Amino acid sequence: MRLNMPGRALLTMAAVGSLLLTGCSSSDNPADTAAPTGKPVDGGTLRYAVAGSPATASNDPHGGLGNESDVLRFALAYDVLTVPGKDGDPKPRLAVSWKPNKAMNRWTFTLRGDARFTDGRPVRAADVLYSLRRIADKSAENYGRLADFDMKASRADGDHTVVLATRSPMAQAAKALESVSFIVPEGTKDFSKTVPGSGPFKVRASGAQTSVLVRNDRWWGPRPHLDRIEIQALADPQARANAVTSGQADVAGSVSPAAVKSLGNSGGLKVVRRKGVTEYPFVMRMDTEPFDDPRVREAFRLATDRKALVDTVFLGYGQIANDLPTPYDPSYPGDLPQRGREVAKARKLLQQAGHADGIDITLHTTTAYPGMDTAATLYARQLSEIGVKAKVEVEPADTYWTAVYAKKAFYTGYYGGISFPDLVRVGLLSTSPTNEIAWKDKQFDAAFTRAMGTLDAGRRNTLLAGIQRDLWKDGGYVVWGTGDGLDLAARGVAGLPDGPGFQRMFIDQVWMAK
Repeated sequence: MRLNMPGRALLTMAAVGSLLLTGCSSSDNPADTAAPTGKPVDGGTLRYAVAGSPATASNDPHGGLGNESDVLRFALAYDVLTVPGKDGDPKPRLAVSWKPNKAMNRWTFTLRGDARFTDGRPVRAADVLYSLRRIADKSAENYGRLADFDMKASRADGDHTVVLATRSPMAQAAKALESVSFIVPEGTKDFSKTVPGSGPFKVRASGAQTSVLVRNDRWWGPRPHLDRIEIQALADPQARANAVTSGQADVAGSVSPAAVKSLGNSGGLKVVRRKGVTEYPFVMRMDTEPFDDPRVREAFRLATDRKALVDTVFLGYGQIANDLPTPYDPSYPGDLPQRGREVAKARKLLQQAGHADGIDITLHTTTAYPGMDTAATLYARQLSEIGVKAKVEVEPADTYWTAVYAKKAFYTGYYGGISFPDLVRVGLLSTSPTNEIAWKDKQFDAAFTRAMGTLDAGRRNTLLAGIQRDLWKDGGYVVWGTGDGLDLAARGVAGLPDGPGFQRMFIDQVWMAK
């Protein structure tokens, strides 16, 4: 899943947090991590090189969000209802408050009264409702972001109140709307030209490769420090790193561990470390041979040398994982036994499944994020020890998430900090539009619905942990490790967001030290 979603993937859109690297000695990381000191400085331009392919660029904030470069632009130009807080709970943005009815299937959101689009029009409840309905209508493109909401039954109540209906009792409606509920004026249909937003910046120029935004002095929120932000879309992670080391950019998102280690004791750069949010799981579609047999899936998991993968791919910036995609989520069942490497048992399982002569299969991967191809190559060698001949196909980064993701039987996925509930909504329910492992279990669906209708967070996490145990036992994921997302930044950059998921796209309070 690429949910950033990429990966979705929601980014995948696959997501992703930023933490300034702390607690590391010079031997742990050679790069200078000191942040500028002093008060924020107004003015200046930030040049941000971020993952994105010009071939799949989009101006539509309600579609698939396959490029981080597009999401970054949307997060600056448009308001959203809520954003993630440092404590994991949703915080107000365009919505100042929200409350449910007793059945928790109707949520009333109260909107700010001082938000205006860049053309001067006030932001109304009708604009919010139109935008959310448009997101829901484009579910086939955006992985069903609002699948839990019944937008036909939702309504605007005056200019500053929206009543959102959910399809079942839902305790986390505000969280489900975090970050990606980009609001546009009611009736907007043409996104080929600049659309007025009510965010902290406004688009001056937008192209497939480069976008330029300038401060929106009409924004209701805290005044941005920067005058201008330039977004550079670069699909190759090494090209992003080179942009910063050569002085052509101030920030490079998602660079490789090798690029970080090659910096030596550079005093002109620092590392932003997003702790444990990057995963490249191997995805097995359970509705396709040979993965329709649970013994084969278990054999592939038991063939995995997790430490070797983590050490080779993440170069010390990661840790082994246990075949569940969201080990950082508060609902993660930490009492599960760690699955280890058992080659003999894996061979026996394949024999029992009728594959005594081995299996020939293609493992698809790409270079969209640093180490995806390396992981696939090493895993193919590990599989050879149980009689599996896995041919590694490195697919173009430009088209991987449309031609391979959720379509091929066996491929390398990507997660960038997505929560477990979001993962379930977009990819694990029987009705999910992007069910990448073809996991269709009515009992799982019912248990998830019951959990999401539970207001008490502790009880809700207990229920979610239970269904993760089922996924761990029978699912189609080989989640071998989690790595730190690594970004490079010029020494003068300060105020970068430090939260998970899409929060790192909200850079309106970044400043440049002089």
